[in-house]
Amino acid sequence: FLASICGGPAMHSHRLNRRSFTAGAAAVAAGAVAGKAAAAQMPALKLNYIVSSAMYGTMPLAEILPEVPQTGATHLDVWRKPHGDQREQIDELGADRVADMLAEYKVQLGVITSYPFGPFRLADEFTMARRLGAKVIVCGCRGPKEPVGAEAKAGVKAFLEEMKPHAEAAAESGVTIALENHDQQLLYTPDSLRYFAELNRSPNLGIALAPHHLHKFVDEIPALIEDLGAAQLPFLYAQEHGRGIREKLPKELEMMQLPGYGGGLDYRPILAALRKIHFDGFFEIFMHPTPRGIPILPTAGEVTAAINKSREYIEDCLREINA
Repeated sequence: FLASICGGPAMHSHRLNRRSFTAGAAAVAAGAVAGKAAAAQMPALKLNYIVSSAMYGTMPLAEILPEVPQTGATHLDVWRKPHGDQREQIDELGADRVADMLAEYKVQLGVITSYPFGPFRLADEFTMARRLGAKVIVCGCRGPKEPVGAEAKAGVKAFLEEMKPHAEAAAESGVTIALENHDQQLLYTPDSLRYFAELNRSPNLGIALAPHHLHKFVDEIPALIEDLGAAQLPFLYAQEHGRGIREKLPKELEMMQLPGYGGGLDYRPILAALRKIHFDGFFEIFMHPTPRGIPILPTAGEVTAAINKSREYIEDCLREINA
């Protein structure tokens, strides 16, 4: 007690604690300032929007193509049945006719989405991509369903080994195979995605990241984006999980899969992570109607307006994270 009154060991300890606290607080403040400065120096994120033909159901390409520039996009993603049939339309019309149509409307074919063939039967898609200039082919994958831990690592390692000849074929065609993190598949879990990021060695294999399939792991999405990096993330869906994905609901509830329609997913952390990795892949505003194969709204103009409403929300988020 006397020692504390006279400034002995107890008082000395008190001064040290105050000094340590002050130094620690200063370090935290300096770190925060440095973090903000680093963020300010990062280039602003500008999204490369792409339009999914499946949003328009099975409408003809001639009706969809004029809509694409109205959504702020320059690229189209063509889907196969059962979601759309525009990839089949290309076969019916012929590549030369479709190339002329793309040029007429100043639209580029960016992506071919081909779920029916899986990752091992994409030869025809490589040929068409090479002919029409598509850079990405989106598909599902094969392997154990929704594995975690050691099973995820083993499954991803085996799958990547199987994919080697297909990745080489993709490289020869100048395209990247983007594998979706779909539920009931190998790449569904965060563990599998992280092992993919760690073990993948091919620049022609990447992930088509679907946040709606990560609804059980929402808090992990930004970190997963950083783990993958821009090189392994050629494509991202702007879609969130909702009952309307597989259940027939009133249209206003089904539309909540879209950004800005009240579904609740905060896109700002996702966009901030994309900015951090200098994301330059395709960004697709998307939802699933029930049943599949119908347009999300009755007319092409209404579909385009819905996409633009979502884009306005995304752009508002961008202005905030780029500030």
